[in-house]
Amino acid sequence: MSRAEEDATTVRTRREPPRFRGVAVRRVEPLTPRMVRITLAGPDLEGLTVGDPAASVRLLLPSPGTRELAMPTWERNEFLLPDGRRATIRTFTPRRVDPEALELELDVVLHGAGVACGWAEAAGPGDSAAISGPGRGYAFDLDAPAFLLAGDETAVPAISQLLEALPDETPVQVLIEVADPDARSPLPDRRRAAVEWCDLPPGAPPGDALVTAVRDTDLVNGVRVWAAGEAASMQRIRRHLFDDRELPRSHTAVRGYWKHGRQGGPDA
Repeated sequence: MSRAEEDATTVRTRREPPRFRGVAVRRVEPLTPRMVRITLAGPDLEGLTVGDPAASVRLLLPSPGTRELAMPTWERNEFLLPDGRRATIRTFTPRRVDPEALELELDVVLHGAGVACGWAEAAGPGDSAAISGPGRGYAFDLDAPAFLLAGDETAVPAISQLLEALPDETPVQVLIEVADPDARSPLPDRRRAAVEWCDLPPGAPPGDALVTAVRDTDLVNGVRVWAAGEAASMQRIRRHLFDDRELPRSHTAVRGYWKHGRQGGPDA
C-alpha cells in the first residue's frame, strides 16, 4: 500500500466528548409561536458548569418512534446505540444553568421539521433526555471598541447571553433574521445596544436577509463580530468580512449552526 493510500484509509481519532448526563423534562414554556423553552432537570446535572456565553451542549433524544432513552457509547468517532445505530443527538445553546436547582434551559425553534422540533412540540414533564457538554463558548475581548452580533432565530439564545455578558459601556449592534414576524422575542435590555430584526422575504434562502444586513452595516475600526446561523449564509458572511472588509480573523467568530436542506444538524 502506498503512503497516499495508507493516509486515505487512516481515520483521525477524535477525543471522546463529555459523558451524557440523564435528565427529565421539568417544564415547557412557550416563548413565541416559533420558540419554546424546555427546562431539563435531574441530579446528574450536579457539577455541570458553563463558563463563557454562547457555549453549547449536546442533547440526546429517544430514537424516532419511541419514548425510551438508550445511552450510547463512543465508538469509531461517533455515539452509537447498543444496536449499532447512530444516537439521535442535536446541539443547542444552554440558555441558563441553575446549579442549585439542578436545572438547564434550552430554547428550541419550532421550524416545522426535524427530530428536535417534533420532540419539543410533544415534550411534557417526565420525558427522558440526556445532556453532554459543555462545548466552547465565546471569550470576548473586554477592550474591544464595539461589537456586532448577527444571527438567525437559532442564534437568539446565544445572542441573549452575549448581551447579558458584554460590558454595559460598549456599543453593540444586533442583527437577527426571522422567517416570520412572530419569531421576534424580547432580548435583554442594554443601554447601548441597537437591535434590527431582518425579515426574510418569502422564498428567499435562509440567511439571505442577514447577509444583506451585515454587508450594509457600518463597522467601526477594531469591531469584534460574532455571527451564527445557517451554514451557507455564514460562509458568505465570513468571506465578506475577510475579503471585502479585511477584518482580522482574530476579531471574528462565525459559526454554522445548521445546514439548509439537511436534517440532523443543530437546531439551535
